[in-house]
Amino acid sequence: MSHRVSILSSHLSPVMASEKEAALAATPSDSPTIFDKIISKEIPSTVVFEDDKVLAFRDVTPQGPVHILLIPKVRDGLTGLSKAEERHIDILGRLLYTAKLVAKQEGLDEGFRIVINDGPQGCQSVYHIHVHLIGGRQMNWPPG
Repeated sequence: MSHRVSILSSHLSPVMASEKEAALAATPSDSPTIFDKIISKEIPSTVVFEDDKVLAFRDVTPQGPVHILLIPKVRDGLTGLSKAEERHIDILGRLLYTAKLVAKQEGLDEGFRIVINDGPQGCQSVYHIHVHLIGGRQMNWPPG
């Protein structure tokens, strides 16, 4: 079992065999998430970028040579993209702009993919909005 799934399992429910199962078992909530614990440094991560608004760290179960998660340091009710309100415009833009900066830092000059999973059918397993930055290999279409 991957480290990420085991961390998610301890946070969500019994042991999950896949990200899909983790997503289906996750419940939207304003309770603290694994990402809150990463922000507070209770759970270690490999940080690649941090400022006062955004934290970016390597995914522990990468889907490419480069797989980085970008999260807002303050959730402000933004558990997923479908919950976004006008007040979230600045942080949503900041996440995408930061993804561009991190992609450049990581040498992803030939391209990369940005993914935001939303809800159970979107395979969202942590209800704290996050952006996946994936690159370093040729992506396929259609995804998933």
